[in-house]
Amino acid sequence: MPTQVLARKWRPRSFAELTGQDHVVRALTNALEQKRLHHAYLFTGTRGIGKTTIARILAKALNCQTGITSTPCGICSACTEIDSGRFVDLIEMDAASNTQVDKMRELLENALYAPTSARYKIYIIDEVHMLSKSAFNAMLKTLEEPPEHVKFVLATTDPQKIPVTVLSRCLQFNLKQIPLPLIAAHLKHVLEQEKISCDATSLQLLARSAQGSMRDALSILDQAIAFGEGRIEEAGVRDMLGAIDQGYLYDLLDALSQKDGVKILAVADAMETRSLSFDAALQDLATLLHRLALAQIVPVAIGEDTPERERIFTLAKTFTPEDIQLFYQIVIHGRSDLAQAPDEYAGFTMTLMRLLAFMPEGMPKTTGPKHDKEIKQPLSSISKITEASEISETRKTTEVSSTAETVKEAKTAETTETTETTTVRPESTVSLFGSDWMVVANQLKLSGMAKELAQNCEIKNVSPNEIEFCVPETHKQLLQKTYQDRMQTAVREHLGKPVRLKFSVGISTGKSPAELENREKQQKQLQAITAIETDPFVRELVENFDAKLIVSSIKPIQ
Repeated sequence: MPTQVLARKWRPRSFAELTGQDHVVRALTNALEQKRLHHAYLFTGTRGIGKTTIARILAKALNCQTGITSTPCGICSACTEIDSGRFVDLIEMDAASNTQVDKMRELLENALYAPTSARYKIYIIDEVHMLSKSAFNAMLKTLEEPPEHVKFVLATTDPQKIPVTVLSRCLQFNLKQIPLPLIAAHLKHVLEQEKISCDATSLQLLARSAQGSMRDALSILDQAIAFGEGRIEEAGVRDMLGAIDQGYLYDLLDALSQKDGVKILAVADAMETRSLSFDAALQDLATLLHRLALAQIVPVAIGEDTPERERIFTLAKTFTPEDIQLFYQIVIHGRSDLAQAPDEYAGFTMTLMRLLAFMPEGMPKTTGPKHDKEIKQPLSSISKITEASEISETRKTTEVSSTAETVKEAKTAETTETTETTTVRPESTVSLFGSDWMVVANQLKLSGMAKELAQNCEIKNVSPNEIEFCVPETHKQLLQKTYQDRMQTAVREHLGKPVRLKFSVGISTGKSPAELENREKQQKQLQAITAIETDPFVRELVENFDAKLIVSSIKPIQ
């Protein structure tokens, strides 16, 4: 007798066995225990996350011979027949194969008759969004006035295609993609029961490849067992999935930290020789950079069982947090540009060259925080590193004016620096501008890139005839002489005096007009979200009807 596939063998048969859908299980369990039953349920979500499985468990809960219950016995004739697909009063229909109105009318005519032996006649319609408009219209009348003995359970991957008139007559539950840790844990449990050994890295690879679908995860696990002839090993899993050996990615970042372009290309050539997917390589590289960012800022997020944990923390200490953020953006944009490149190799190596081109000069080697017990406040540690870098960094100063008169002013300023130049304070800025820099920057007669330069500057020092600005590393491309000249002209016109502007590249402290405005917008957005979430009417909808708040749709009132 052939072995039953894992996706069917380990299909949940009760609410307790379901993984990752606790919000749906809780709502259905409470409804069953309180006997608050609806005539039509709609389950939505991507493939393989439990829509049809929950529908069958619900059918057992409604028809179990012990009575309507959230914990069907699983041994009575109704439960066993539903599990085996032989229950006469459970009618399953695939709407993708039966879109015509005639099929729907036939089904609805049979719904008028009482169940043969069960308490309720259950209709499970999968991929219901595939029904024709006429079929939906035929269903609508029955949904409006259903017989007491009929329950409809609809399932779909695309609820937007279902008419609003149908949606409004169903109790809708949105099933979530199952998180990777839960998939990995379930696969581990299955393998333990099947008495098959598997290492943690292989489990992570299999769980990640499932992309939130438990059914896909079990099918891939079946494939891995067959591929490895009953054994699951990392090398075999990588070969089967076409996954990228993480060693290549670590070697790329090591070479990047050393600014070794020859080594970077050598790694890329080795990957091409093995015919590895460069799209998958960029995807995995972005994932690795995300882990490095976590290791720097939230070290506890990197679990003890994370593969290559020590190497992750070693690399995290090699780059600054700003570098990691920049690299991540370059990699994800490089992946989206891959289809436009002459070929995948050219697109991949161009992304690597871009990473190399944006490496900062004189990059510090130990700026990232450690991951041991010394770090108790990761964010404050980053702040201290930033302050230290500001004090010790040798900033590259770009002079704006080159006239003889300006040179003379510069020499005078240098000889009197100790008495005239002071660190900027709020009151000194106000006395110079008549307002703060954010207000002034928005009032300057500037446009285009010159305005961008003003918006991304921070005042560092002020003296009677000179203002020194600092521009963060990420915006140093704005320090072109043309933009500086325009900004100096606008500032002179605003102040009515011939002040000189100096610019340097440094680490941002978050006080530029652009950053202050962005922070203000984020604060307003958080306040708007909080106001909606705490609204009594909204809370009642969420708690009683399992409503879901779409945060992205909330916009603050300007």
